[in-house]
Amino acid sequence: MRSNDWLAHQLPVGMTEDDFFMRFVTIFQRISDTVLDQIDSLPYMFDPSVAPDNMVRAMAEWIGVDWVDSSLDDRLQRKIVMKYSELIQWRGTSQGLVLLLELLSGGPVEVSDTGGVFPEGESSNTPPHVRLDLASAGWNRTADLIRIVRSELPATVTFDLWVAGDKIWPVDQPQTVA
Repeated sequence: MRSNDWLAHQLPVGMTEDDFFMRFVTIFQRISDTVLDQIDSLPYMFDPSVAPDNMVRAMAEWIGVDWVDSSLDDRLQRKIVMKYSELIQWRGTSQGLVLLLELLSGGPVEVSDTGGVFPEGESSNTPPHVRLDLASAGWNRTADLIRIVRSELPATVTFDLWVAGDKIWPVDQPQTVA
């Protein structure tokens, strides 16, 4: 903690006796105080638990989360940034999907997939497929949930998304009789 006269305290005693000079030095001290206060708070700007709200959203974008916006509760925004930064190492895996969807929906999630690592020539000829079963969509709209899942899965993977027993993706087209 700095004292109120930290700059003047560094001056020779003879200079501190001049009232005009001390008032002049005080101007620079006040300007420096604002700069030093910003420098002192810099480590906290990158901690999602205490950073300003707009910085939390900027951190989300830095780690590739473009779906955190100001309409979400502040605590939820912070939770998303903290949890996603932990689970990013599992991105594109079953475990990563489970962790992400639990974060998004707030409930239990079941992921079953046909992917894996196979010896040469033993893999299936069909593209990998994932079935995602969520108890609830949580705070998300279904369109946003689909967009988020699509961005998390590898490009060649197809998926079915079920929420509370209802299939929401892909939407089955009704067959027309000609």
